[in-house]
Amino acid sequence: MSPDTADSITVLATEQLTEFLAVVADRPDEAAAQRAAVECAVRALGADLAVLVIDGNVAAVVGLAADAVPAYAAGEAAAGRRGTLVIGADTYAIAHAPIGGVSPGGLVLGRRATGFTIEEICLLRGMAQVLELSLHTLQLVEAERRQAAENGRLIDSLQRRQRLFEELSTVQRAIARREPLPRLLEMITEAAAELMDVEMAGLTVLDGDDPSHTSLVASHGIPDDAVVRMQQVPVAALGAAGLAIMGDELIAVDDYASSPIAVPEVVRAKLKSIMAVPVHENGVVIGALFVGSYARVREWDKPAREILQAFAEHVSLAITDARTLREMNHAFHDALTGMASRALFMTRTENALVTSRTGGAAALLIDLDRFKVINDALGPNAGDRLLAAVADRIRECLRTDDTAARLGGDEFAVLLPDVAGVETAVPVARRIVAAMREPFDLDGRETFVTCSVGVAYGVTGEQDAQELLVRADLAMFEAKKQGKDQLTVFDPVMRESFQKHLEMEADLRRAVLRHEFQLRFQPIVRLRTGEISGLEALVRWQHPERGMIPPLDFIPLAEETGMIVPIGEWVLREACRQAAGWNARRPADTPLTVSVNLSAVQLDRADLPDVVSSALEESGLPAHCLVIELTESLIVDHRPETLRRLHAMKALGVRLAIDDFGTGYSSLAYLRRFPVDIIKIDKSFVDDVGDEPAAAALTHGIIQLGQALQLSTIAEGIEDAGQLSELAGGNCELGQGYYFAEPLTTEAMQDLLFGK
Repeated sequence: MSPDTADSITVLATEQLTEFLAVVADRPDEAAAQRAAVECAVRALGADLAVLVIDGNVAAVVGLAADAVPAYAAGEAAAGRRGTLVIGADTYAIAHAPIGGVSPGGLVLGRRATGFTIEEICLLRGMAQVLELSLHTLQLVEAERRQAAENGRLIDSLQRRQRLFEELSTVQRAIARREPLPRLLEMITEAAAELMDVEMAGLTVLDGDDPSHTSLVASHGIPDDAVVRMQQVPVAALGAAGLAIMGDELIAVDDYASSPIAVPEVVRAKLKSIMAVPVHENGVVIGALFVGSYARVREWDKPAREILQAFAEHVSLAITDARTLREMNHAFHDALTGMASRALFMTRTENALVTSRTGGAAALLIDLDRFKVINDALGPNAGDRLLAAVADRIRECLRTDDTAARLGGDEFAVLLPDVAGVETAVPVARRIVAAMREPFDLDGRETFVTCSVGVAYGVTGEQDAQELLVRADLAMFEAKKQGKDQLTVFDPVMRESFQKHLEMEADLRRAVLRHEFQLRFQPIVRLRTGEISGLEALVRWQHPERGMIPPLDFIPLAEETGMIVPIGEWVLREACRQAAGWNARRPADTPLTVSVNLSAVQLDRADLPDVVSSALEESGLPAHCLVIELTESLIVDHRPETLRRLHAMKALGVRLAIDDFGTGYSSLAYLRRFPVDIIKIDKSFVDDVGDEPAAAALTHGIIQLGQALQLSTIAEGIEDAGQLSELAGGNCELGQGYYFAEPLTTEAMQDLLFGK
């Protein structure tokens, strides 16, 4: 669908919803409003049949005689348990929308020839929401009329209720005319003050960004300076209005001065009485409407309370209607990519799981792997262009009837309707993963980004849209955990795996508090002499129940949760302290160096150079004895701030090493730009150095590169004498591995250095 077509549909839907609200709001009672609603719905959506079901009974019908519609079948259709409705010789494809409130039910439309589009279903749901609010208003007014008749109230009370009806009708017509929301809220506030014969009224709503505070959005009789003071006020400091919000209940104070909730400033302003009632949106408290009297103490009787509640309901109606319009304008497509929005995706998924002819539907959840790095490095504008390009590639991998959506951020989803099993979805997921591996051109700059894809299948009648998306999300999480840049199909055991992941996260947080981590030290040896010249500090987790947990099992989780920051700082300080203690026992001209690994999360912190400086100062370890190790991928994905922090640490006298050298890509150009002192040759090169000439040649090439750039080289993972001989003969300066020693406890390392 083109943007122009989508805009036309949105404008048409908005006009139809406006007409529907105007028609329903103009009816004097429930029966007339119900009849008008079904007539308007049939006309707006071009349906052959409309049925309104309230409390399990058929309340209104258009297209057939009322007694021709079976109540039981209509009730099932209204509850969403039927996709078709058979009446006599005719079969109707149906769409339904629920109606809540005191008298719940549903609005059902039927067509003989064709079904309903997603856009028509969205419009029908908007109509049902408007009808629900209008019926509730009419019920309030009717209750007031009955109460007046039953109690034989005085003529002025009857006139008061007539005025209420007129005021509420005026508000409804203003809503139908789509007057600006601030004007509607002022109108309601002024009407409440006038009808209740009070000098002051106001409407305060919760802030969207900070729901613990409220701001006054409409007022009557409140001085300008007080209006200013009532912006960004904590809910707990609002007095009666705050209590109404927090307790979700009406608060009425007859004699304010003697009330325990009285605010001294308000008492000094001589407020005599106040009443506040919560305002809701979709059942959630979003603010409070309040009225007050300065002239006299008021007894807030039942009619007064019901009147204020009626006005609060109309505030809800106005806010809900405004939000409905905004959501309709944005409901169909994501503004950046032109893809379906989350709401439209979920609606289509619900529909696909109900109407599938082949047994079910599949969902793919797609999450980019390195988007944050690119967005931070190139800026949000480039990030947006990348997201748009990703959306185009996803579309190219799909069939005509498939739906692609952007759920938010760098997360996308694909719906494959009418598929017989997950096997149909896997090739689509493979195409998407492969498509993302190709470089993107952002203003002439080649940019790479991969994706992780979770695949899930839902069977008609067994899973709903939300469950299908949860399964796809769990599968995507598993793909991330397995190394990214791949797809994973949902398996029920993933729920258990995810639960274990959550338990591990909780254990990790407790481990930081309980100091359950230990250090191991592996010697770094001069290959020519066999002399130990340095140590690498490696962290281990001694779990009280699971025993020793290796780094690969918890370091990725620590980085994901941010717990690597306190863990990494402890490792740095403890390694410096221990190395300084050992150096105090060694000759001054042969000090040991200690190497500490640094994660990308730690390097993102602005205070990192200060932390390193503090660790050196506290331990007394000279800066040149500390080596900070960085992975090659971290160097490749660097941001400008990364380079500044590395230079700041280099200025302290600390040495920097690139760990796992040779496993990344495009890093050679960075060796001159970064203040690197050491390159550590990855174990994968060392493994075959004694057996394969090609591996030996490549390893020797890295050594020569280091020498040309005046960098020290350390070979990792040396396990036998053949590897040692080949590396030493190739002029590799240093090495470490199990051939010399495994990572040792502090006590064992001390024995190795100084003897027992």
